[in-house]
Amino acid sequence: MSEQHTTTRRVAIVTGGSRGIGRESAERLASDGFAVVINYVGNQAEADSAVAAITAAGGQAVAFRADVADEVAVSALFDTAEETFGGVDVVVHVAGVMTLAPLVDTDLDALDRMHRTNIRGTFVVDQQAARRLRKGGAVINFSSSVLSLAMPGYSAYAATKGAVEAMTLILARELRGRDITVNAVAPGPTATALFLDGKDEQTIARLAGQAPLGRLGTPQDIAEVISFLAGPARWVNGQVLRANGGIV
Repeated sequence: MSEQHTTTRRVAIVTGGSRGIGRESAERLASDGFAVVINYVGNQAEADSAVAAITAAGGQAVAFRADVADEVAVSALFDTAEETFGGVDVVVHVAGVMTLAPLVDTDLDALDRMHRTNIRGTFVVDQQAARRLRKGGAVINFSSSVLSLAMPGYSAYAATKGAVEAMTLILARELRGRDITVNAVAPGPTATALFLDGKDEQTIARLAGQAPLGRLGTPQDIAEVISFLAGPARWVNGQVLRANGGIV
């Protein structure tokens, strides 16, 4: 793959990049001119499909399998980006898991799984990003608007996203002098498989009606925010952007 080496093209790693918001963000960054490394953990066919879509549109992309909570695998993910494309400029950390239940009924194994992927995974990915991003880079983590909405059933998931927001704000300050921005995006209800799974039509309609815009968000809506933070938004740093259509 030596023909793909470049010292000028900006390079992005997108975790959870094989579907949903991650895939849409990867494709948007590729259309913005980034070479993209799509991280996935489970479905190679979906990851290969995302790579094929990007390359068919004239972009550059590769897929790499890694559990975001495994520091050895994540280090290898960054190695692949550097060896294939010459470096890393932007990290979009979308990968996450969600199990819903009232706190009193939450299975502790499910809690541990969310902590491992959402908290440890963010820490591991951000740690490598802090070590390796080039000057002018950006780290974009993912929180959720459920953290501020305090919706019943989301206590365990929202707790993990509170940790993500804390890490984001602190890392932005720890990278003082590096010309690297660190922000988090907190989507509201967005029409992805992760969000729609297990919800009936009445619940989906009620959640869509919460926003003044009167609809669910789309992966494309969130990808627009990612494009902004990865590109021109150099004066936005240490922030949580609640991309939720106006839900308060």
